[in-house]
Amino acid sequence: MYQPKFTITNKILKNIGSIEASKEVIDNAPLLPYFEREFREEAMVRTIHYGTHIEGNELNLSEAEKVLKGQDISARDRDIQEVINYRKAMDYISGFHPKDRREEINENVIKELHKLTVAKILPSEQCGVFRKTQVVVKNSITGEVSFRPPMAVAVQFQVKDLLDFVNSSEDEDIHSVLKSGVVHYELVRIHPFLDGNGRVARAFATLILYKEGYDIRKFFSLEEYFDKDAPEYYEALQSVEKKDGDLSIWLEYFTLGLSIELSKIRQKVESISVDAKLKEKLGGSPILLTPRQLKIIEYIQKIGYLQNQGFESLFPMVSEDTILNELKGLTKAGIIKKQGVTKGAKYIMS
Repeated sequence: MYQPKFTITNKILKNIGSIEASKEVIDNAPLLPYFEREFREEAMVRTIHYGTHIEGNELNLSEAEKVLKGQDISARDRDIQEVINYRKAMDYISGFHPKDRREEINENVIKELHKLTVAKILPSEQCGVFRKTQVVVKNSITGEVSFRPPMAVAVQFQVKDLLDFVNSSEDEDIHSVLKSGVVHYELVRIHPFLDGNGRVARAFATLILYKEGYDIRKFFSLEEYFDKDAPEYYEALQSVEKKDGDLSIWLEYFTLGLSIELSKIRQKVESISVDAKLKEKLGGSPILLTPRQLKIIEYIQKIGYLQNQGFESLFPMVSEDTILNELKGLTKAGIIKKQGVTKGAKYIMS
């Protein structure tokens, strides 16, 4: 069975500590449904855009978002198809359940990820099929060979070794984030397909995080970190070969990326998680809010205030008196407060 070689350095320890602290806050933050959806959708768009952009996709973030919403844009067919495909790959890995040992990850999972990422881009006979020829990875600028993956005959066996490592109970001493980083590197190194290996490796590494209980509400996107400085990403990957197979530098880079991403999300979550502040303000007692009251809070948090004129758009076919009663309950609980006394009065968060 494959055994990764690395040292738990001080940098890795620091990064893992930061990841765990952010994970705790994010996983337990009492967010309203609006923000839960918004964070998840934003992370998905970033993952898909940056995960394809690093491979040369020419769409910008806004264009990628339009494609995901089914809107027409003027762009290369390949670029549009890559975005659609990566979305399907992300949807696929979202179906895996954390810590379900009965749900073994086999080579068909890797092949399915490849099929999804290269559909309508590669010939159908190459989709989800391990390469049968030798390939080299060249520097796109200089043309210099930067990496020689294993011989094609070794691919099947090396993928099996990696999957044995992934599914083994003996690897439980390895932190889930490090396991994800190891898998990411190994799939890039093995280069099992003729094309699309980077996207498959990044998606598969995310799948490992999800299965290990590190989906972190699906609020994060490592792809943005990789794409922000692509030369640094490739340099970190190449460090392993330069260090005779030692993954330590790569894992320092990988864990730093997740640490930075989760720290950003943690700050956003803390800034809008008014529920936690309310709980503290009210002595930790739970507040049972009606669906209309939740919608009112979502609206005020998004827009900044609610006025009487906004009642009809927010609650069509609901009487003004009913809405005022909901507002009265929120005011009494100290969640919102009223500014002004006329029809132009505003309701804002306390």
